[in-house]
Amino acid sequence: MNVQQAYNAWSGSYDTVENKTRDLEARAIRATVPGARVANALELGCGTGKNTEWLAGVAQQLTAVDFSAEMMQQARQKLPLPHITFRQANITEPWHFAADAAFDLISCSLILEHIADLGPVFAEAQRVLRPGGLFYVGELHPVKQYTGSKARFDTGAGQVFELECYVHHVSDFTEAARQHGLRCQRLQEWFDADDRSTPPRIVSFLFEKAG
Repeated sequence: MNVQQAYNAWSGSYDTVENKTRDLEARAIRATVPGARVANALELGCGTGKNTEWLAGVAQQLTAVDFSAEMMQQARQKLPLPHITFRQANITEPWHFAADAAFDLISCSLILEHIADLGPVFAEAQRVLRPGGLFYVGELHPVKQYTGSKARFDTGAGQVFELECYVHHVSDFTEAARQHGLRCQRLQEWFDADDRSTPPRIVSFLFEKAG
């Protein structure tokens, strides 16, 4: 089962099972991304819509993208809103769904751990952002990855399937941004129950394209 097939299989239970990583990242994006409305936003990894509804309240037009057709169908059914456009795409390939300098805001939640090379994603983000546009990234913290934590789900047949994941260190994100003309405006770590004596679960970044 590859990553795309795994998320298709996970789609039916993704919203209902306990998932501390999903829930804490949802909190992170809401606290990190400015609440002021923007004209156009792009959501990478919309999944079942855990952040899509909130982003739809921030953006006049929202393009929601996911690799998994089944995950995206869950979001589409929950959010039949005229200003959301859903697109199935692989973001490691050229973003044919996004024109140059078309977006004020890009969000990318819990998907980069499945991508070996961050460079092409940051290059495309820089291309499609308007000057002054923001790129939010929220990921499982590498500290958790060092201990073996990764995306996994119960297949329903008494088995737990672990998805293919890659470890990206904090400096991998900031260096990919620097190489592609994006400045790190904010970096924050997020802890379970705000207990800073424990390893952080989520790391979030807010990058800005030079104006």
